Amino acid sequence: MAPTYKIAVIQLYPKFPCTPKSVCALLNPNLRTKFCKIRRDVLKTVGQLIDGLPILTSSLQPLAIEDNHSKAVEFIREAASQSCDLAVLPEYHLTNWLPDDPNFTQIISHNIPTPKHLHLTQHQSPSAPNTKKYLDAYCSLAAELKINIVPGTIVETHGTELTNVAYFISSTGAILGQYQKKNLWHPERPHLTSSAHVPHEAFDTPLGKVGMLICWDLAFPEAFRELIAGGAKMIIIPTFWSLSDCTDEGLAYNAQSEALFLESTLVSRCFENTCMVVFANAGGPKGKSTKGSYAGLSQVAVPFKGALGKMGDEEGMSVVEVDMQILEVAEDNYKVREDIGREGWHYEYALTRERVDNGKL
Repeated sequence: MAPTYKIAVIQLYPKFPCTPKSVCALLNPNLRTKFCKIRRDVLKTVGQLIDGLPILTSSLQPLAIEDNHSKAVEFIREAASQSCDLAVLPEYHLTNWLPDDPNFTQIISHNIPTPKHLHLTQHQSPSAPNTKKYLDAYCSLAAELKINIVPGTIVETHGTELTNVAYFISSTGAILGQYQKKNLWHPERPHLTSSAHVPHEAFDTPLGKVGMLICWDLAFPEAFRELIAGGAKMIIIPTFWSLSDCTDEGLAYNAQSEALFLESTLVSRCFENTCMVVFANAGGPKGKSTKGSYAGLSQVAVPFKGALGKMGDEEGMSVVEVDMQILEVAEDNYKVREDIGREGWHYEYALTRERVDNGKL
């Protein structure tokens, strides 16, 4: 019989301080960040508004990384108290995404040695950034609570490059795998370096073969195909996706278009790959209106049932219990993996990186 796993998706609100720099980053229409379309109602969480501009009393402060980490630890401890096997945090959960705030760069600017826990399965040899202490803390927490953790993503420095990396930490505290974001959302491209042509790789964990993707990777079915061809049955996606990640023209058609994108695509991916998708997105502050900003919708998607434990748009945690037998039944029904593994499969070219006669990949 297939095992049953209890999974906690943690929809954290990644706080940022009320500083002139961080607010200007949100207000500047030419700034190429994920908040370039942030709305008036979101700014109410930053400061009072007069004629559309915030009144701020604080001086320049560090990002709220300690507060965000403390809140994440609280949620993980709660997940462990409910006997969860896995806890997943959102993308950018420590720092939010404010790359033009000088404090953002300062926090992640210093390279220090690779964590002793790291047992990499990817084709990368990273040096950990100044945020190493948080990665180490999550490793210690996983071992203490005997829970597997994917601590969202951590922005790291590698030489002069910034990368956005997700780690899988086992219940013993060992790092079993990592993934550097490949498909960058277009406002990230001036700041982050993609993993480009490094293959998507599944890796062994106490929960079976797992693959990891990050946020905008969701839009690319090729990424999922490569992971399930490698045997992944669970695909974990830390995400920082807002309802305002859309042009004004697109929003004019449907103000909830990004929610529609997420709800449609997550369920489609689990059906078309006979896999489980564990999706942890950022949420808005509890009890405060952030309509038009945080999409939330964290969930675990599986074939036949669709979205399990789907959340709204506020910070919180959803715990879902999944009998992995449902994936075996889905594969028996749809035979997707069987087709992919068949010799001479007509889309085999999509899973190989060797060059064909015309010189293209």
